[in-house]
Amino acid sequence: MNDNGAPNVFLTGAAALTGAERLRHVADVDVAKVKVPLGNRYEHFEASSETTLVDDRELRVFVWTHSTYVAE
Repeated sequence: MNDNGAPNVFLTGAAALTGAERLRHVADVDVAKVKVPLGNRYEHFEASSETTLVDDRELRVFVWTHSTYVAE
């Protein structure tokens, strides 16, 4: 089934992300970590065993762990 980039993960814990920014599509939902670019930094998330329902879709939950900044 091709979801055409529909959200399949929910990012939690990062104060910088709000609303729809927390909904993301990743190519492989079974990865252990996700890195999201945001301005001049990356927000890092680790997979949890939890899922959540958003608009009748079950999304895997990733929990924020830390930020790193882009070097100049």
